[in-house]
Amino acid sequence: MSEALAQDNVLAALAGDAPVDKFLGNVVEIAMVTYDIKKTMDGLLQLGIGPWQVFEFSPKNTSNQTYRGKPSEFVLKVGFAQSGNMVWELMEPVSGPNIFSEFLDAHGEGIHHVAFDCNNIPFEERIEELNRRGFEVVQSGSWLGTNHYAFFNTENATGTCFETYAFPSDWVYPEPDYWYPAAE
Repeated sequence: MSEALAQDNVLAALAGDAPVDKFLGNVVEIAMVTYDIKKTMDGLLQLGIGPWQVFEFSPKNTSNQTYRGKPSEFVLKVGFAQSGNMVWELMEPVSGPNIFSEFLDAHGEGIHHVAFDCNNIPFEERIEELNRRGFEVVQSGSWLGTNHYAFFNTENATGTCFETYAFPSDWVYPEPDYWYPAAE
């Protein structure tokens, strides 16, 4: 029986002596788009990912909503579950123009984006740097006025969408619309 290789050894072996781009930082989230958030949560719970906090993102709680560079209202069901040092996110588009419905139409359900912490540099600097690298914001907003997020047009270049978001240092998740499964 072999011993498991420690994660830091795996990362060091992959990097070798190659220079590492310090901008993107760490992957902090993997997100899937789904037609049915409950069904997808059930499958992920079976794998051991959950419980889920589920929220509705809408103009009622998400300001500065944009779609492809213009103000645009949209509504999403969003679920979050922690797994180790990473967050899993599920998104079910409800209404309004959004990149998540576009993804479902083009690809069906699946992994839509990964989010990076960009080493916690200021949010506007993140956007500027990704723009400089040739990637424009395709969807954005400010959940509860303080959690800013932006998705970039990286899909054609990388095969997936990249996101970055910034939580204030005193962020505390609000009580979700519901927990899934419900606490017993």
